[in-house]
Amino acid sequence: MPELPEVTTTINGIRPYFQGAVIAGVAIRERRLRWPIRADLEQRLQGRKVIDIQRRAKYIVVILDRGGLLIHLGMTGSFRVVTSQSMPERHDHFDFITDAGVVIRYRDPRRFGSLIYCEEDPYQHERLSKFGVEPLEPDFTGTYLYQMSRTRKLAVKAFIMDQSVVVGVGNIYASESLFKAGIHPRRKCARISMSRYNNLAGEIQNVLTNSINVGGTTIQDFVRIDGRPGYFEQQLSVYGRSGEPCHHCGHAITTRVIAQRSSFFCPQCQT
Repeated sequence: MPELPEVTTTINGIRPYFQGAVIAGVAIRERRLRWPIRADLEQRLQGRKVIDIQRRAKYIVVILDRGGLLIHLGMTGSFRVVTSQSMPERHDHFDFITDAGVVIRYRDPRRFGSLIYCEEDPYQHERLSKFGVEPLEPDFTGTYLYQMSRTRKLAVKAFIMDQSVVVGVGNIYASESLFKAGIHPRRKCARISMSRYNNLAGEIQNVLTNSINVGGTTIQDFVRIDGRPGYFEQQLSVYGRSGEPCHHCGHAITTRVIAQRSSFFCPQCQT
């Protein structure tokens, strides 16, 4: 599933073509995404100006001159910028056509993504109402994690993947950050000290920033708007490396299911 770096990479890719543009048309070929696309969306968006494109958690937030859009990439969604002569393929479900003739095309083989129109401020939509802090903002600190964890009984990996605590730290980046911080993913979150949380908060920010800088991670489906993969996969220390030697100590990377997700870690380096 595309996580925070992949969503940010997508926004950075479409922003030069979409921000400031007027939506001249919308072509919807498949309305049956995770939630059905409303029947009058084409009429609602006709002539609307795109003021800004932002991110909240894993949602792309498109601010219009009236209302806005919430777009989620689901498990296999991605955008491409193409010309009006480019023919849509099987899984290309909708297009935004700008007044400059640019086509911003959404592809989603599994159709778990979403396109939600908001008549008012999209940040007031219920989909965004229960999210925690953003990991790349100043209020995300070790102190915050320490305070939020004191009454929790779950494993630290599940804790940092809880979207009501901090958003956008999905399975890949949780595994990588915990490895960098030397913390075992099964350790109870309430039994981790302030100093270790300070280190973990910093590593989460470093890992996410490094991934954004190289275009995210492509494990299966994610691609950038030009069709290229994300290159953070080449920097992965533990994720997807079960049985391979740890880059630090040589011990075999181990896999366990934690909170219903495959978790990768080094039992020697992480305690």
